[in-house]
Amino acid sequence: MHIVRYTDALALHFARINAAWIEAMFVLEDHDRHVLAHPREAIVDRGGVILFAATPDGTVVGTGALMPIAPGVYELTKMGVSAEARGSGAGAALLAALIDHARSLPAIDTLYLLTSRKCVAAIHLYERAGFVHDADTMARFGSAYARCDVAMRYPLDG
Repeated sequence: MHIVRYTDALALHFARINAAWIEAMFVLEDHDRHVLAHPREAIVDRGGVILFAATPDGTVVGTGALMPIAPGVYELTKMGVSAEARGSGAGAALLAALIDHARSLPAIDTLYLLTSRKCVAAIHLYERAGFVHDADTMARFGSAYARCDVAMRYPLDG
């Protein structure tokens, strides 16, 4: 897998991959629609990053983002892998690249994600990478999505 950074030409893949997994299990919420339609405005121009996993032939099979929420606070969000590439290692590669990028940010003190118990494979991936379930994160940020019933944070000091 190759990890590549966002360009406007890749925006359609960001929307395609995320809409597919969200709609397969949930419904697109207003916040989803806004971020997927305007990734540069919602994430990149605010100091965040969107990464993509691509096969050696350049086929984009996964994506994920770090979205600034407040000073020093980033949400790992909109991470998805196309159905045909699940199990290929694309998700693990993306997650590692996103964590590495988060660690390089000078003023980050909180990295969290929100998900659903329905996303069992994703939760296991996050746990293996070092994310921990966190009630405080759920209390602070969990209302962002109706589908959210799991909140996890990454121990940046570890």
